[in-house]
Amino acid sequence: MKKKHSLIVGGTRGIGRALVRILAEEGHIVSVIGSKPPEDADISIPNTNYWTVDLLDRKALLSVLAEIIGQNGNLGHLVCLQRYRGEGDDWVGDIETTLTSTKILIEQLATEFDGASDNSIVLANSTAVNFVVENQPLSYHVAKSGIDQMIRYYAVNLGPKGIRVNGISPGTIIKERSRDYYLKNEKVYDFYKKIIPLNRMGTAEEIAQVIEFLCSPKSSFITGQTIVVDGGLTLQWQESLAQKIYEK
Repeated sequence: MKKKHSLIVGGTRGIGRALVRILAEEGHIVSVIGSKPPEDADISIPNTNYWTVDLLDRKALLSVLAEIIGQNGNLGHLVCLQRYRGEGDDWVGDIETTLTSTKILIEQLATEFDGASDNSIVLANSTAVNFVVENQPLSYHVAKSGIDQMIRYYAVNLGPKGIRVNGISPGTIIKERSRDYYLKNEKVYDFYKKIIPLNRMGTAEEIAQVIEFLCSPKSSFITGQTIVVDGGLTLQWQESLAQKIYEK
């Protein structure tokens, strides 16, 4: 049986890094694009290759995509988890990294899928499409709202080609970059335990497992949807939540 080729954009840290390991363990050929080189421990993961590129450099990105397809063959899955973390203009950075690069990736690679019935694209969405995340700039909210519509648009337009398009909307999770913070600030961690119905925060691995599901034949009739993985946090009415916290 031919191995699936999966391209993970934003795959050297956090959720992407966890996903790379899961797919590699399942026997996928995994291509990874990141703004930073992989961790030393990841370089030896079987059937996995890494490319470092600035997504804002269109010429460089297109060159890398051609190299990836040339080296590892047609795609089975594309997962876009990239996030702007630069120091320049947030508006330009967020829109270009989140929206423009995703559009380039999808439209450049749409003809490079292997034609199988379980081809899929998964995009990183956010609860910021429905709420205001106060510690994030306007550009983040606009960009994620654009991703929300991209999921539906490409699901309709790529469906006839046998490509499903879905999104993943993570809740508050513990990743490498935030683990030390929560270890040092137990009160914040305990607060999240109070307001999340499952009484705990999620992990990068748990989000990655849902993405793996969306890349598998088990989700073969799901397209145009965003799965919220937040332990039930956004299911609660604010007034009820405030009363529960106050009473505790």
